[in-house]
Amino acid sequence: MRAMSGSALFCRFAFPPNSLGYCGPADSGLLKELMIGGDSAIQEVRHVIPAFTGAWPYLELIAACSDREPLDPKVVEAYWLGSPLLEKVDLLDMGNSLQERFRRRAGWDWKLVSDALNAGGRPTHSFHVFCVYPWVGLLQSGIVDQALAVLDRCRIRWGEVVGRAGDRLLVDSQPLAWDGARLGLSAARVESVLPPVDHGDIEVGDLVAMHWDYVCQKITPGQHRDLRRYQSRHLTIADRSRSALGARIER
Repeated sequence: MRAMSGSALFCRFAFPPNSLGYCGPADSGLLKELMIGGDSAIQEVRHVIPAFTGAWPYLELIAACSDREPLDPKVVEAYWLGSPLLEKVDLLDMGNSLQERFRRRAGWDWKLVSDALNAGGRPTHSFHVFCVYPWVGLLQSGIVDQALAVLDRCRIRWGEVVGRAGDRLLVDSQPLAWDGARLGLSAARVESVLPPVDHGDIEVGDLVAMHWDYVCQKITPGQHRDLRRYQSRHLTIADRSRSALGARIER
């Protein structure tokens, strides 16, 4: 797998939601142009990335606790996929960062974010999706179809490329499932997704990471293990936090 700059790696994962208007700069076409512009566009990309206000503070936090720069490839990988680098992040630093950014926005649900942090949450994308975003709570309120669909597409999911259909890739992967009380993974099925915008060298048989409607990159067995490990951790934390909240409400 060829080496990739941290800026290019970040954009691989950030472009899919940005293209839908969910985060980052309003002009998603700009990010696409920069991604396909090659090395000559990298410096401009570095100026655009802080506009992703959900992700950028996590990158800063991981970097500060590991003596690296926010766009170091290892820092970017740790945020999107998870890695042992996350274990270097100080719990107090993470708590202060989250409180500064989300407490006013979370309101009454701040207790859930705080509990997730104390239960071992780490500053990776899966923590943000399952422990900060409100979608897990919406599942319990009965808005199941929409919330489950958003959670499944917003998380970084993995799978094996099994074929092609026109300009799309066919990937065997496990979607999220909700049993009325807990989130988990259901049986594998084949989904149709787009290849990376910058035409990464994806082939049948590759293990890949996906975000929304795109393949982001090939991943190694080690990256696959880290992605599964941290996602499983944050799913478990989210389920326990919501169960505890439900018990407190019933009393």
